[in-house]
Amino acid sequence: MQVLVRDNNVDQALRVLKKKLQREGIFREMRLRRFYEKPSARTTRERTEAIRRARKLARKQAIREGLIVATRKKRAEPAKANQAAFRAGPSTPAPRHET
Repeated sequence: MQVLVRDNNVDQALRVLKKKLQREGIFREMRLRRFYEKPSARTTRERTEAIRRARKLARKQAIREGLIVATRKKRAEPAKANQAAFRAGPSTPAPRHET
């Protein structure tokens, strides 16, 4: 794998390298090889991954054919708006209990 450094911009070259490694699955492979995995655990993991891939492929195919409707994720509100509302406190004061 090769990454070109242009104009001595090492940060950008490092970003490109990380993206390439991510696409190749190197980071995932390193995480899996960090500890020993029993062969039986490996086969079950690979089987579940294959099932997940097949379900995802079938779901995408059904969406393309129009059999199911694609669900959209809700958009998250901007973080600053949430923080401002949180800092302001409740809109109505808490009821007071007199004894």
